[in-house]
Amino acid sequence: MSTISHEPVRAAREPRSWSEQVLVREMWASLAIMVIWLSVLFEAIWGPDIVSTTYIGDHTTVPSAVVGALFAFLATWVVAKYGFRRDTKD
Repeated sequence: MSTISHEPVRAAREPRSWSEQVLVREMWASLAIMVIWLSVLFEAIWGPDIVSTTYIGDHTTVPSAVVGALFAFLATWVVAKYGFRRDTKD
């Protein structure tokens, strides 16, 4: 009767120290995205409105957070693209 041998046991990685975890790029990218969207939240709560008035007297009011959300989306896209990429080293 024969047995099948298992793969060799791989050495487990040592846990990262606190100083190495602070330098992790993904953490800083996540923090940056969180701050971007928190600024949109605060702009929506306390920001002014964009008011447009025609010469007839009609007026339109749009919250300024709409414009801020557009730029926050673009900033999130850029930060996520470069912050969460995986570098392939050949």
